[in-house]
Amino acid sequence: MERLSAANTQFSLNLFKKISGGNTSGNVFYSPISISSALAMVSLGAKGETAAQMLKDQIHSSFNKLMSELKKLGAPYVLSLANRLYGEQSYQFVEKFLNDAKKYYEAGLEEVDFKKKSEAARVDINKWVEKNTQEKIKNLLPRESVNDATKLVLVNAIYFKANWEKKFPKEATRDGQFKLNKTQTKPVKMMRQKSKFPLAFIPEMNSQVLELPYVGNNLSMLIILPNEIQDETTELQSTRLFNVFLNEMVYPNTK
Repeated sequence: MERLSAANTQFSLNLFKKISGGNTSGNVFYSPISISSALAMVSLGAKGETAAQMLKDQIHSSFNKLMSELKKLGAPYVLSLANRLYGEQSYQFVEKFLNDAKKYYEAGLEEVDFKKKSEAARVDINKWVEKNTQEKIKNLLPRESVNDATKLVLVNAIYFKANWEKKFPKEATRDGQFKLNKTQTKPVKMMRQKSKFPLAFIPEMNSQVLELPYVGNNLSMLIILPNEIQDETTELQSTRLFNVFLNEMVYPNTK
């Protein structure tokens, strides 16, 4: 599972560089585990060269183990990972693909009538996503995103909620200037507290890395703060920063 975690981290950083390429001052919010697990599910139905390109190792059992670890009962946080397949009712899907999707990703198949009732199917999919994200994601699929030619829609939903191990006092919140790039700032509400947290400085990145644990210390948030911004980017798109982060933070004991 360590190899999967390292690979997923590298994938998430590479994906961040892609989707933030032309967005130097805006927010980027995405779930790497949702995207990578969805692609892994797609690979279950791939064959030949396509399968070889998408899947170099047998990762499905690792994904299954990872999701089981994240969703373990009694955890001091709420983390819901849900997958589902919506397939055209008249289409014959390969049984092994359906069985493996259910076995490794708990992704059951719901048969829908895309041919005659694609809009109703779209509404049903959106309702499922809304339910499994505690109503945080609504209308995921816009109108006309599915039609009478649609055969299969693979859906992944993730929801996370947890409390900080060390809570931020609400009354300590202050207005501050958040630096978007070298020349632009934006007024935002900033949380404050005085406490001890794991903090590191990586010279090669010229950045500080702060870890904020959630209750139970099972999960935490990592915040990367560049000390200096040289141009109109945030420096987080820097290839050098990404390489150092992978080598120093993700798998420092591997070669």
